[in-house]
Amino acid sequence: MPQDELLKKMIGRMLIVGFESQSITKDSKIVKDMQKYHLGGVILFDRHFNDRTKTKNISSPKQLKTLTSSLNSFAKKPLLISVDQEGGKVARLKPAYGFEATPSAKVVSEMDAYMTKRVYDNLAKTLQNAGINCNFAPVVDLAVNPQNRVISGLKRSYSSEPKEVAKYAKIFMDSLQERNIISVLKHFPGHGSSLEDSHNGFVDISETWGETELEPYIELIHSGGVSMIMTAHVFNRYLDELYPATLSYRVNTELLREKLGYDGVIVSDDLQMGAIAKHYTLEEIVTLSINSGVDMLLFGNQLAKQDTRELVETIMAQVKNGSISMDRIVESNSRVEQLFTKIQIK
Repeated sequence: MPQDELLKKMIGRMLIVGFESQSITKDSKIVKDMQKYHLGGVILFDRHFNDRTKTKNISSPKQLKTLTSSLNSFAKKPLLISVDQEGGKVARLKPAYGFEATPSAKVVSEMDAYMTKRVYDNLAKTLQNAGINCNFAPVVDLAVNPQNRVISGLKRSYSSEPKEVAKYAKIFMDSLQERNIISVLKHFPGHGSSLEDSHNGFVDISETWGETELEPYIELIHSGGVSMIMTAHVFNRYLDELYPATLSYRVNTELLREKLGYDGVIVSDDLQMGAIAKHYTLEEIVTLSINSGVDMLLFGNQLAKQDTRELVETIMAQVKNGSISMDRIVESNSRVEQLFTKIQIK
């Protein structure tokens, strides 16, 4: 295979993208992109972000199972089929479409370990039956700021106590792992103390963030079983005076990898969110995030529309001009392939 073609496929392995439609054929754009670029993953949504009345990828258990089966059958390499299924308000598989309801983290935190395990076993079974093999959950942000609209306000945190958060998150992770589903801890280095929503714009946590927000990560990394961690689009001048976490070498490599000893996949939060997209060009976004240590770049195509070809060509140009080293591409590909050994792709 010519060098450029191989490089494009290696870059493709580092991408998780969203797409339109509830069903696909061999002629669908997402299928052609998967096959041409060996995409690492897709992310599914139930509704369009800007028009909640419009269905995007999920409308019923039967439809979803057919879609995920089609994705797997068309993929030339193992594919992450991912969703955000935390429970409570953040759920793409909703009771309204015929899926079983899962309570929010806040509600789960009032249960004992036995009941929690039952809740998450049921959720994992629902995901497995649907053909989902990667869940962007659990949230391990601490509920340290009651005014926080995106974490505390949506009941997405288990507690303000790190040990409680780690306890419930571990039960969730174990339930997913038993069904061969990758779990994703989020949002590193902690979104619980923020006041703003990174979907909309810049989020500065410099004066509110505390090191206790790292404790659930430390505990869970040490306990094993952490395969993916999602970075947050939050800025903390005490961790990096220039860049938000997603684009920060100091946060992703020096803190998460070197200090906390994490060697799994780092995935970005959606790179089309306002906190990033309003402040950086696409070249800057891909170059800074990959150089910071991010292995998989998430483009949900909910908040904007970016063509896979454009993403691949942009990253490729940055590799060619030396802005991104080939070593980083190889390193991320190695981590991504390692990730797939943890789940038996059907």
